Amino acid sequence: MDDPLYFPPRELAVMSILWRTGGATVAEVKDALEENLAYTSVLSALQTLEEKGYVTHEAEGRAYRYRALVDAEKAGDSALARVRESIFQGSAEKLFAHFVSDDKLSRSELERMRRLLADRLGDEP
Repeated sequence: MDDPLYFPPRELAVMSILWRTGGATVAEVKDALEENLAYTSVLSALQTLEEKGYVTHEAEGRAYRYRALVDAEKAGDSALARVRESIFQGSAEKLFAHFVSDDKLSRSELERMRRLLADRLGDEP
């Protein structure tokens, strides 16, 4: 599973629930989704994710509990790489500049980012 990961919006919403909860039944995923989907639509999304090798399931009573086989960080890395390549012409610097220019970032978040950069460079913050 070293290929770049891509999740269409509905599959990403389902994966987000599995990452957040550590595992869920179809009914639990359905209840947690913002979009009001039929049980069979949620089941279909989970089965598709399982066919792709991204989730697995195990019996739990009369239901199945699904859990992610890929972690959120790997999916995030893949998504950021696609954004960097397709929107920022492959430039991590442009992506970073865009990210830190977000007015919604708090001062404490920016300070943590500064420390991360200093650590990466081997500098004192």
